[in-house]
Amino acid sequence: MKSGLGIFVNVRRVVPNFPSLFSISQRWMFETRVFCSTTTCSTNCQAEVESVKDEGEDQSKGSGEVLRSWGCNEEDVSKIFIRRPSLKNADLVQLQSKLSLLSGLGITASELVKIINCRPRFLSCRINRCFDERLQYLMSLFESNEVLIKAIVRNPSLLTYDFQNKIKPTVALYEDMGLSKKDLTAMLLLRPTLIPRTSFNDEKMEYIHKTGISHKSKMYKYIVTLIGVSRLETIRSKIANLEKFGFSEEEVFRLLGRSPLLLTLSVDKVQRNMTFILGTMKIPAGVVLDHPNLLYCNLEAVLKPRFLLAEKMKDMALELHIKGSDMLRALRMTEKRFLKAFVNCQPKDVADELIEFYLNAKEIKRLAVTSKKNCNLGFPF
Repeated sequence: MKSGLGIFVNVRRVVPNFPSLFSISQRWMFETRVFCSTTTCSTNCQAEVESVKDEGEDQSKGSGEVLRSWGCNEEDVSKIFIRRPSLKNADLVQLQSKLSLLSGLGITASELVKIINCRPRFLSCRINRCFDERLQYLMSLFESNEVLIKAIVRNPSLLTYDFQNKIKPTVALYEDMGLSKKDLTAMLLLRPTLIPRTSFNDEKMEYIHKTGISHKSKMYKYIVTLIGVSRLETIRSKIANLEKFGFSEEEVFRLLGRSPLLLTLSVDKVQRNMTFILGTMKIPAGVVLDHPNLLYCNLEAVLKPRFLLAEKMKDMALELHIKGSDMLRALRMTEKRFLKAFVNCQPKDVADELIEFYLNAKEIKRLAVTSKKNCNLGFPF
């Protein structure tokens, strides 16, 4: 803001006939009034800015004090404000009310930090809306306060979803399809977005039926929930991808029934694994139906290096090497167990050579993998 003297000079400049219009005394009074009024305006504005700044700092201190008195330490408060800066200006009465609800539920300060990190707007939502009815329903579903808290930390939106139009209908839908409370609880913990993303139609129900899984099967809850949260076009593309490698539609659904988590694998991963299995390892496609773990293996870290090591051992004509049937077993082993079973048991010089070869094989990266761009199409499946 300009000083009073600067504005005074501008007034003299704007009124050129200033001396002829007013007497000396009148001119002096006018100039004095302009100078004093502008100076007062500048002082008032600065005072207002300082007042607003002080008020913001007091509000921030107030929110921080509320969180500290609730049980958060300085580190917790800092993390919460970094993730959600607008909480510094939150209404203290509402903030205290929401924290009281969470405290009654049994949520601790460390769990609140995880919740805010997952859902920054959590304390800005109306979690107190239908809270008692919602809590009673969720308690009957999870049957344990500890499990309920774990579910809320995994998915804080359980306290913000539309209770009547989203939570209750979705839970009722899965119960009608044969999932017990125990199974549904396990799936809600495993897939936190189960409630908002579930949708079923005739085509999805037909897919579930084609897998041939009965309601009593341990795999039933997985196939039902995975198909429920997946987009139809995603399911179609993954089925078509498997059919490209010679599987019939019946075999594809039998494979999905045996290992439903195949629906979580990307089309690219399945393509690369199947290409290596059929083209390089020369394993028939039918073997994959009985050993779906081949599709889960990391190609660069497990599948390729272990196969190359087996070929190396065969070329060295070692007495102990990985035979054809042993390869499938070797791919299921942990790294430590694999090295102990096939490498460390060799003579020291041979073992050192094999270890060096194996580590070099693991360092071989895919062509242009470092320049690969991540293309996110929303929900992964």
